[in-house]
Amino acid sequence: MKLKTFSVSEVNKYIKSYINGNPILNNIKIEGEISNYKLYDSGHSYFSLKDENSKISCVIFKGVIDNMIELSDGIKVEITGNVSVYEKEGRYQIYVKNIVKSGIGNLFIKFEELKKKLELEGLFEASHKKNIPKFQDKLAVITSPKGAAIRDIISVSQRRNPMTDLLIFPVTVQGDMSKYEIVEAIKLANSLSDIDLIIISRGGGSIEELWSFNEEIVAREIYNSRIPVISAVGHETDFTISDFVADLRAPTPSAAAEMALADTAYIKAQIFDYYKKAVSITENKVKYFGIL
Repeated sequence: MKLKTFSVSEVNKYIKSYINGNPILNNIKIEGEISNYKLYDSGHSYFSLKDENSKISCVIFKGVIDNMIELSDGIKVEITGNVSVYEKEGRYQIYVKNIVKSGIGNLFIKFEELKKKLELEGLFEASHKKNIPKFQDKLAVITSPKGAAIRDIISVSQRRNPMTDLLIFPVTVQGDMSKYEIVEAIKLANSLSDIDLIIISRGGGSIEELWSFNEEIVAREIYNSRIPVISAVGHETDFTISDFVADLRAPTPSAAAEMALADTAYIKAQIFDYYKKAVSITENKVKYFGIL
């Protein structure tokens, strides 16, 4: 028997109609923890709903829910909606019709507990913050060698101050072993006598993906660093324990490089401007005293 050949669109359309015809999936209530929440300018909200073993994509279209609760990563919610397929990408997701808060997620609780503990110990106090040097001969960057973060930092460095040497300390930035790699990289940078500044960085992600930077051993190693540390983890709205304990928090990896590196083109322009003013003042004084 010869199998019929279907197009991708036909398969996705069939799967969608099959799921939409399921009475359980057509009106379902699910409890889980919000992760990777994003609210777009369109007013639509997208996030993952997860438990200990799995997650599912969710969408709330603008205007569907009146008086919607404030949503963020880490809170537990109970949602009501229907499971369907976004045919264009062949992705199934929950179209949320109602949502209520049911508690706080485990990772968020751990985050708040550690934040409070370290804050009480004084690790976040401004008096412990080291000054960021205006000029660096060598800048250590602790991050993934394959991510967008290092590309952004290199790009900004080449534009602002190509004379500064970047030393890349490659680490994994998520997963069970990454916290140990980050700690060892900080120790290694501190063992070198010519490092002026450290940037610890990675791109954005969910609370789970950023969790290595919420680990206590990472926070304490940052605090104990004799070299000033800039934490540049995630996007502008992401906050980690590393951000609070570091000497300076940058909203993005590229912003960290902007903050760290002096703009040599601007400095050269300023020096030339001072030179022209000095020459002009000298010439005027010479003319005034009648030497010329």
